[in-house]
Amino acid sequence: MSGLRLLAGPSLSSGSETYADHVRRLGAATLAGRALIEALGRSGLTGRGGASFSVAVKWKAVAVASKGRAVVIANGAEGEPQSHKDRLLMTTRPHLILDGAFLAARTLRANQVVLYVGEEHGSSWAAMERALDERPEAERRIARMVAAPHRYVAGESSAAVHLVEAGIATPTTTPPHPRERGVASAPTLVQNVETLAHIALIARYGDAWYKSAGRRGAAGTILITITGGVKSPGILEVEAGTTIEEAVAMAGGVSEPAAALLVGGYFGAWVPVDKGWALPLDAAALKAQGMNLGCGVIGVLPATRCGVCDTARIMRYLAQESSAQCGPCFFGLRALSDAIGRVAERGTNRDDLARLKRWAVEVQGRGACKHPDGAVIFLRSALSTFADTFASHPAHWRQQPA
Repeated sequence: MSGLRLLAGPSLSSGSETYADHVRRLGAATLAGRALIEALGRSGLTGRGGASFSVAVKWKAVAVASKGRAVVIANGAEGEPQSHKDRLLMTTRPHLILDGAFLAARTLRANQVVLYVGEEHGSSWAAMERALDERPEAERRIARMVAAPHRYVAGESSAAVHLVEAGIATPTTTPPHPRERGVASAPTLVQNVETLAHIALIARYGDAWYKSAGRRGAAGTILITITGGVKSPGILEVEAGTTIEEAVAMAGGVSEPAAALLVGGYFGAWVPVDKGWALPLDAAALKAQGMNLGCGVIGVLPATRCGVCDTARIMRYLAQESSAQCGPCFFGLRALSDAIGRVAERGTNRDDLARLKRWAVEVQGRGACKHPDGAVIFLRSALSTFADTFASHPAHWRQQPA
């Protein structure tokens, strides 16, 4: 790959690229409508918000149902605590995102574009607001900004629709899907802001150009956030298919020996280091191994930290972030959090360990949304990766810094 793509252009430290500079640097998009949908299909582009769903399939579904009254939501909620890629993109390259959003509106005959930005992302909100003010009047007329509440579940597509529609960011798995009926009962496309930025570039350079980047059979580039025990934590744009070991090397390498890797963020999975280094940063390849890329977070757990204690901390957070609309989530995650908290604080207890293993299976698939599923999949990965530590864990929760 010859350089960056999404993050190409002016220095990231110089702030938001203006509309005039953006147009001067990239020119106008040459693809829209059916030709753009076909190019997206050939590119194999998938969503970068967590689900890794085919963009072309989603667009085709909205196009079929639209009848000239679709809604586009540019999803910049980014509620995952360890992820920072979307806010960097919104702050520095807002017009790439807006290009993608308005191309979607044009292609899907949408009469509304909603810029859904996390209320806690102040600099991102300001950059997107300034960028919208710079756009042509015809685009501004159909667009508005909506603040996503500071909640983990607020970025889920149905939660975004419910917030825009009713002011409450509550996710649900109940049909119909937003792409069938969403805001104002209209077919609604909810697309992550990184995905929209990729679309803006594909609309200029085509699917063959998009696929010219990538390793090990994967296509394109992805933004990842590398956290934890590395020398230069932060956000990288890498070719899809880059291994985790290669990405960590780009972040300066490990700062101390690593005990495990967290792949995909809080709804991802703990992976032993000896298995994790060779994993490719590619949604399809990870799915084939029972994992997910999620929002592109790679966390490196140093050997000096306790995996059980870090898992307990994350489970406590996920339990607190329940949308409280069903027992498996509100009571189940709280019970799991309490049990692993006791193991972390007081040491291994055979009864609590048995409860964790049993409840981590029983809770899945019974919630009103996917929040409990994501939490228990994460927990099960911890029970496997840190099995020896869980079996003989000392009482040292308070010795672990936050």
